[in-house]
Amino acid sequence: GGAVGARSTQTLSKALAQLKEVLGESPEAQYIYEQLEAAYQRHETYGMATADYVHQLFGRYGLLVLDMARPAFKRAFVPIMEEELFEQASQAYIEAAQAQLEAVGFSGQAHAREINLFYLGQGYRERIVKEGDTYLVLNQDLQFSAAQLREELRAHPERFSPNVIMRPLFQELILPNLAYVGGGGEIAYWLERKEQFAHFGIPFPMLIRRNSLLWLDRGNCQRMDKLGLTVEDLFQDTDALIRAYVTKSAQSELTIAEEKAQLESLFQSIANKARDIDPTLAKAILAEYTRQAKSLDNLEGRLLRAEKQKHETALNQIRKLKEKLFPNNGLQERYDNFLNFYPRYGDRFFEILLTHLDPLTEGFVVIADRD
Repeated sequence: GGAVGARSTQTLSKALAQLKEVLGESPEAQYIYEQLEAAYQRHETYGMATADYVHQLFGRYGLLVLDMARPAFKRAFVPIMEEELFEQASQAYIEAAQAQLEAVGFSGQAHAREINLFYLGQGYRERIVKEGDTYLVLNQDLQFSAAQLREELRAHPERFSPNVIMRPLFQELILPNLAYVGGGGEIAYWLERKEQFAHFGIPFPMLIRRNSLLWLDRGNCQRMDKLGLTVEDLFQDTDALIRAYVTKSAQSELTIAEEKAQLESLFQSIANKARDIDPTLAKAILAEYTRQAKSLDNLEGRLLRAEKQKHETALNQIRKLKEKLFPNNGLQERYDNFLNFYPRYGDRFFEILLTHLDPLTEGFVVIADRD
């Protein structure tokens, strides 16, 4: 329990051993593991070890890492935490913004509570709730009157922690930004906070949708070449991609669109003749056409299924490729982290990303390693 950053690095020994096996034996894999292991052996807590490791990776690029648990930062946040505790303003603003966004098709990103702060103690981080005139710390034998809680906040601000609703306010107070660059989900999350920022008097940053990235390694590129797939093909739905592949690979025509058009023309001609004799016959004829057209659709499906069986090996390769590059129909960047790539590319991986990614340029970036 407690704040993740305060947890002991001693608990990571098994995870580090497993990671070493996963990374493999390449020089790059050994190097990155040694850096990771050293960082988590030098420090007692997750927070300090992670800051050390991130600095090793990106310090040369100018990345700044702050420990937001520092009492001085928390003290600067006291006026906002105090208002949140005793006026509970955030919930109304967030819920109103979510209602507006949901009306135009966005879903809510984070649930706002009456009080959006935690209380930190030795080994725990629990929500603060208000019951009547008393403030309780959930799952702990702790309660405060309003006066006691105000005194506690001012004397020990480091014991209070913002939740997901308050965190953006905290970070923008400590490190103000002209713009926030994030992914689609992050932008939707920040859109919920604009009126909340205005209420607390903190400048709201411009929101910029960052690039998304798809990385194709040599193995991916070779499979694509073998299957005759382009990068554009990969962005199709799997079923649509398979259908297109089968149609392209078939030696015989799989569609019977021309025959269906002829059938429709034939029945329409018969219906026109019947309409002059007995209008009720025309309806029966068109109903028969509907049945026959459905039969042709079924026959077309059987043709496609039969052709698919001839290409089952290739189709399985397409499915595996799609699942690897778009896991669960999501983005690769949401599943893979740099440790999937560093053992092969080393620091060159970061240099390639820096070369090809511009956060101020819209678009989906595809990097193909064909070397």
